[in-house]
Amino acid sequence: MSPPESSANEPDPASPIAMDLSKKQVTTVIQDSHSYLPLSRPLKDGDTLLLLTPGIIPDLSSPTNVDPEAPTSDPFEPLGKALAKHHPWVRHVPYLPRYGITGTHVVHIRLATAVIFVLSGPPVHGQLSQVALAEITRSLCDSRPHVIVACCDARELGPIEKSFPAIVQVPSFGPSDLEAAADVIFGETKKRPPSRGPNLQNLVLAPKAWTVEVWNGPRDMDASYELWCQCVPEAFHLSRFLFQSLLRRDGWAMHYVVREPGTSQLLGFCATYTTYAGAEEERLVGSMAALLVRPAYRKRGIGLSLHNHALKQLTKTRGVRRLQLGSTFPRLLYGLPWDSPVEDWFRRRDWSIHTQSPGPGTGQEACDWLLRFKDWPTTGFLPSGPVFRPCEFHEFDMVLALVGAESQRRDNVGWYDQYAKLANSMNIRDIVVGLNEGGTIVAAALTCVKNTGSPAAEDLPWTNMIGDDVGGVTCICIADGLFEDPSQRDAVMVRLLDSCIQLLADQGMKQLLVDAVKGGDEGFQSMGFRKWARYRDVWRDL
Repeated sequence: MSPPESSANEPDPASPIAMDLSKKQVTTVIQDSHSYLPLSRPLKDGDTLLLLTPGIIPDLSSPTNVDPEAPTSDPFEPLGKALAKHHPWVRHVPYLPRYGITGTHVVHIRLATAVIFVLSGPPVHGQLSQVALAEITRSLCDSRPHVIVACCDARELGPIEKSFPAIVQVPSFGPSDLEAAADVIFGETKKRPPSRGPNLQNLVLAPKAWTVEVWNGPRDMDASYELWCQCVPEAFHLSRFLFQSLLRRDGWAMHYVVREPGTSQLLGFCATYTTYAGAEEERLVGSMAALLVRPAYRKRGIGLSLHNHALKQLTKTRGVRRLQLGSTFPRLLYGLPWDSPVEDWFRRRDWSIHTQSPGPGTGQEACDWLLRFKDWPTTGFLPSGPVFRPCEFHEFDMVLALVGAESQRRDNVGWYDQYAKLANSMNIRDIVVGLNEGGTIVAAALTCVKNTGSPAAEDLPWTNMIGDDVGGVTCICIADGLFEDPSQRDAVMVRLLDSCIQLLADQGMKQLLVDAVKGGDEGFQSMGFRKWARYRDVWRDL
């Protein structure tokens, strides 16, 4: 679920308006794929903000740098001072393109919480490429925020969007433009006059309500995919093929868009699905799987228009008894990503999201857990108990009975349908079952591997994206009421997972992703799992 609202006011780099703004020479956010901006979020009091600027005298004769305020000494001193007004702990360190990044720079980078790297232009003969030096600093930053400030047309620097998650383009070396860049980096709301030309986008008054249209796959797929990659964290980037296959679910999916009047450019996108809640065919769940708005057009009512329209349509759908943020199946995002900056936005739209002791439907944590088979500790003796093996065809109805009962008892919506899809197919053998001494099925788990025709693999894209050697396990059901001692249930879980690992290893897998698990952190961590993603489980019944 990507933020429909943000504090950023910058135009989208892929939009026609963004290109026009570049020509009009205003400070522009070209890209912020990791949501580093504004830096006021990650920076706390006392955190060091490192400003690395080229130790050169800019070519003031360039048409893009003609400015009555043009400096004759260090052109980036105004930028350092402007940043310090927002965050006093700024360390301004020049670098010389002739000598590159030295050990001194490395020490400063290691000590910094965030780094701003300034590029003055394309490579000059006899000097190292500033872009190459920026790539070195980016690698040294690891996961810490790294922001590029390009004091030139960013297109002259090549395809830098592939290397840097956050890029701000500044039209000149003039103090007013550099001060405006500092405001943009820290999400300052006040508007500074640019060196020349107005910010055209700020002259456009957006309507309070936008026209919402039904998504047109052939027409809107490319723009929707671009918006997805731009708005969601990099860990959730999908291949275009997977993204397309997840959206095109005839009969179960209905998506909506908002377009810019006059140009028809796609400004916002909302994906929704309906699916069976359980074994009862008359009860459905309506999922708002994604809500995306171009960063340059946020805070204009686009997200709210899409949100309200989508919920209205889901509520009108016959049989829908629950609305969910995120999606059951197919799984785009299970829920609102943990610590999402838009939690308050959804709270204001009557979604109950509790940060203190959240319960079912009100923000309870659900996690995707990833395990490397070599980290699995239970390679020796395992607790005795049920016998575990792949499901036989004659046992399928018993599996459905177990899943139906446990899904209803534990409110696991959509699980029954995942098993039911396997009826009369060879993929029934993807189910691992546990049978007690009397032959009763007391546990079941659904495994999936891509390119095997598994319906579950088509609905769970993240195993495909993490790696070719990753198999999935989902919809784990263990019969309730059969175990007097909780440790017996835990032992069944361990043996069930061990059997899933063996089945997946036989198919060449080396890792396992268990999706959307609520609770059990201590147990999973003790078995070698690590959290791959965290979500808030948010829904409301109608």
